[in-house]
Amino acid sequence: MEQKIIELDVREDLKNKIEPFQKIMEAIKEVKDNDVFILHAPFKPVPLFAVLKAKGFTHEDEEIDTKHWKVTFTKNA
Repeated sequence: MEQKIIELDVREDLKNKIEPFQKIMEAIKEVKDNDVFILHAPFKPVPLFAVLKAKGFTHEDEEIDTKHWKVTFTKNA
């Protein structure tokens, strides 16, 4: 089965003071076992790690640049 990658960039939302939590929760509904969800954010979204861990995700985070974090969440089978 092919691994699906869903990518979401919330940096503009946060810059415009729009809370992206609901958008993130909607995006992860599409993620099946072994799929990947990539989130781009202006900071390391630590509170989200526990929320998604409870939903069966592991994560790897990487600081790309100042105000650009890329977090790759993988849904465990």
